[in-house]
Amino acid sequence: MESKAKNLTIILGPTSVGKTAISIRLAHEFKGEIINCDSMQVYQGFDIGTDKIPLDEREGIPHHLLDIYSPSQQFTAADFVKQALATVAVILARNRLPIITGGTGLYLKALLSGLFPEGRKDPALRQMLEAEALESGLATLWDKLMEVDPVYANTIGPNDRVRIIRALEVYYDTKMPFSQHFAKTKSYVTGYHIIKIGLQLEREKLYQRIDKRVEKMFAQGIVAEVVQLLRQGVASTSPPFRALGYRHVLQMLNQEISQEEAVALTQRDTRRYAKRQMTWFRKMTGIHWFSPEDYEAIKKFLKNSLR
Repeated sequence: MESKAKNLTIILGPTSVGKTAISIRLAHEFKGEIINCDSMQVYQGFDIGTDKIPLDEREGIPHHLLDIYSPSQQFTAADFVKQALATVAVILARNRLPIITGGTGLYLKALLSGLFPEGRKDPALRQMLEAEALESGLATLWDKLMEVDPVYANTIGPNDRVRIIRALEVYYDTKMPFSQHFAKTKSYVTGYHIIKIGLQLEREKLYQRIDKRVEKMFAQGIVAEVVQLLRQGVASTSPPFRALGYRHVLQMLNQEISQEEAVALTQRDTRRYAKRQMTWFRKMTGIHWFSPEDYEAIKKFLKNSLR
């Protein structure tokens, strides 16, 4: 790729659809480097449950924004935007193609459409919301968020404690829904030539892949991984323990559910998450959709789209 144009390729789609494999093939073909856009793969030590690609399977392709945060830290959309932009600049300076790959729609939206200013934080209000979540359950706060901002609530899901509380904090402080703040933002990638490639499969086929991935996750030792993380002092309340799979393993270790139930619940929640991801992506503009099984069409499209 000998172009001076600021090409930026984005590979997106639901979990288990095959984004990683396609990204690696395209990186070989177009002298690319991959930037992770999965909110949980940034955390060190959380490998099996996040389906993080092992170093020996990366085929020599540089992968960025993997294993960059300790589990005790909260990695935000703002953090992603800052680090992704810096990484894109470095890759372009090497005259290589940056390929952002992942399914965290909130991070992609933040990069492409912008973030609103954080505004002031109210510790007393935050403490009140945290206390309410403990006393009445997170579902109570989720219901409140659904009342004041159903658009944002439906994009993050009912178990995202940090974002639910933050969205309510912003609403009570500014009297404006989170989603309306986002609507007033500006893109961070103006001036880039953005190529969005979406991967999708027929629902039943995707769900079969999800179920097999979860079974593989448990077979590869996600339970042992969790035990090791806890022994290392990683708190069970750490952000990455909210990831799919991990929270049910914690329940299993607490003898609240069996391993069979942990597998089944993880499969169910992952299917639901994939459905939410597709709902999110269908609202984004400019995505060219392909089956991951049609690599030649994807390669041809990217070749014709690069400047």
